Amino acid sequence: KSKSELPNKFLKPVVNPAEIEDCCICCEKLNTESGYGNSNHSDGEVVALSLCNHMFHRQCLMAMYNSGPKDGSIQCPNCKKIHGLKLGTCPGGEMEYWTLPESLPGHSDCGSICVRYNIRSGTQGPEHPSPGSRYSTYGFPRVGYLPDNEKGRKVLQLFIVAWKRRIMFTIGTSSTSGYQNTVTWNEIHHKTEFGSNNSGHGYPDPNYLDNVLLELSVQGVTEEDLNDA
Repeated sequence: KSKSELPNKFLKPVVNPAEIEDCCICCEKLNTESGYGNSNHSDGEVVALSLCNHMFHRQCLMAMYNSGPKDGSIQCPNCKKIHGLKLGTCPGGEMEYWTLPESLPGHSDCGSICVRYNIRSGTQGPEHPSPGSRYSTYGFPRVGYLPDNEKGRKVLQLFIVAWKRRIMFTIGTSSTSGYQNTVTWNEIHHKTEFGSNNSGHGYPDPNYLDNVLLELSVQGVTEEDLNDA
């Protein structure tokens, strides 16, 4: 991948960092040189992220930024706070959803929502792990289920935001099949089993909606995005 400029609008220079402070990227002291290259330790060599104030060597942040999608956002490696709008690299496809009258186990007071994703195999682009190579779409189309209640509908709207930002899936190695260069879930878990929980990916699960809201927030998708819509 070609190198890109670190988005400086999220950075604040730190003068005379404390001797006890470490950079959690290279694990060296902030008042020494970065583990990612020599420098004269001039002003601006140590920076703090503007929203969370965690401090790093500038060169370490640059190395981290250039190892990712370089989409203009920075995710703090310490607290995971996202600075800017995080975008993913999911290939194009279709997302659709509809309601069902049947209830999910543990949600007998409402119907349910079915969410369906379809992505077709193709060729990886420059933002993907192996540009020019083919990627497969093992297991597609994929479906997930939500209760058709207030919180379930909110999760659905956030799923739509994550899909539009190309965050829902990524290209990598499948943890279930072991296939490489395939489209896989990207740490936003779905309940893919409808009427039972034999696989561990079904209901009842009283903590699922809260857990998936946390997973979405780690990806920078929060209720604030619904207020902005």
